[in-house]
Amino acid sequence: MHIRPRRNRKSPAIRALVAETSLSASDFIYPLFIHEGTEDQDIASMPGCKRWSLEGLLKEAGEAHALGVPAVVLFPAVSEKLKTPGAEEAWNPDGLVPTAVRALKEAHPALCVITDVALDPYNSAGHDGLVEEQEDGSLEILNDETVMALCQQALCHAEAGADVVSPSDMMDGRVAAIRGELDDSGYEKVSILSYSAKYASAFYGPFRGALDSAPKAGDKKTYQMDPANVGEALREVGLDEGEGADMVMVKPAGPYLDVIARVRESTVLPVAAYQVSGEYLMIESAAASGWIDGRAVALESLMGIKRAGANMILTYYAKRAAEWLRE
Repeated sequence: MHIRPRRNRKSPAIRALVAETSLSASDFIYPLFIHEGTEDQDIASMPGCKRWSLEGLLKEAGEAHALGVPAVVLFPAVSEKLKTPGAEEAWNPDGLVPTAVRALKEAHPALCVITDVALDPYNSAGHDGLVEEQEDGSLEILNDETVMALCQQALCHAEAGADVVSPSDMMDGRVAAIRGELDDSGYEKVSILSYSAKYASAFYGPFRGALDSAPKAGDKKTYQMDPANVGEALREVGLDEGEGADMVMVKPAGPYLDVIARVRESTVLPVAAYQVSGEYLMIESAAASGWIDGRAVALESLMGIKRAGANMILTYYAKRAAEWLRE
């Protein structure tokens, strides 16, 4: 045989030379949960993850950054007493997220700090948008009123020093509105990473347990996308690109590799993908049972997301994966 593909696999050195995809710590964005307490808390639904105190957050973010992880994204666990129908705590300048942003930028100036822009942690209804009950008892998520609230939230985060705001709400028109609000207020340098193709996925369960942010009634299917659709994702990405997004995202990642690939082909913008809590927990649970090599499977899953076309990956493995890759 003249053609033997195995020649390109015969040694680690040859495999490294011909590898088509590479994975590094600089590909990762590290999602971090924060809370108002002074002690770090284990999260039952997400083994290995914590709700960080401010002191714990600064330490964890610093260690990840030292390993080469360039960015973190913050998710707040907000006290029930602060949750209201109008979600006003979302733009409190002395709230949990702005306080954490200021502390992170002071402690780690070179770290990219990203904030989640959505109302579900602050909304007493547990939805990403403001809610109005209809005469028949059903709930309507108010799009335009929510967008106005999101603009206040994004501006609050920008004023605190966020490098990137990341609207995850899936309301129509919110990217253009946030871009306009930031620019008009002198924050034209703050970037927007838009959750452009965020699906109404069953893989989010452990995350909602981490923040106690599940909807109190109804579901999110009128604003998050139908898992059956790909063309709709391309439409959403195109709209967000036209409205001024700097980066776009597909969420979840693993079950939606085809969507990542299609989005990568459809836009010149950087593409992010979020390896969500359900994906993480499946790997962790199988590894804990001894059925798989957790480290190997985690790295393979991240490589698959990168290979599909993601420029950056939000993953709870960010710090550990950075350590593994360094080894």
